[in-house]
Amino acid sequence: MSAEPEVRRRRSAASQLHDGDATQTRERILDAAFRRLVAEGYAALSVREIARDAGVNHALINYHFRSKDQLVIEVLDAVNQRLLARQASMYAGAGGFAQKWASARRFYEEDLRSGFVRLQAELWAASLSNLELREKFLPRLLAWKKLVLGAVREAVEALEADGGSLPAPFTPEVIACWISEFWLGMEFADLLGVKEEQAQHRAALDAVQWLLESLDARAVAKAQPPSRARSRR
Repeated sequence: MSAEPEVRRRRSAASQLHDGDATQTRERILDAAFRRLVAEGYAALSVREIARDAGVNHALINYHFRSKDQLVIEVLDAVNQRLLARQASMYAGAGGFAQKWASARRFYEEDLRSGFVRLQAELWAASLSNLELREKFLPRLLAWKKLVLGAVREAVEALEADGGSLPAPFTPEVIACWISEFWLGMEFADLLGVKEEQAQHRAALDAVQWLLESLDARAVAKAQPPSRARSRR
């Protein structure tokens, strides 16, 4: 049986509910859902309250997103794709390891204030008991981990090109695992407001900052031409 009549029926019903541009309606729903998720969490999320905040008929949420889980995944995508592009651009840009680490730390503070960190944590926690949501959420999380691994591989290649090497059993995969898991653990501690953990995490971030500044300084020193005194020997 053709699904065309059902599609036409849904479009006709939606056209009666829309009060304007469908794209703008969709964006209003995504914005309202983001604010509700960040303020109240996934468990308390109400489609009717989102519709009220967005100023739309709640039937339009079903029309555009089909389910609550698909709505929250599209809320995540709307922000996550922009943030992944921002991070990829930072890794690919000029500057030493320490400068990029400092940028990543600044991005994190921005994401914490914007509510993105809370959004991601909410969906991760909800995925523990919601298999359908987990299947949609995990590829998004793994995309970020893949980006981190790619950046570490490039950094190690630069180190090796400069004559350095990682001591066994350290590999780019091991380092990327430590970085991404540390960062995710820090996010939960920050969201929970665990002061003791926050102090330790900041100290750990500062220590890595110092290490990377040392590596950058060594790379700059090796790139310098030999001094006149050394050249005469």
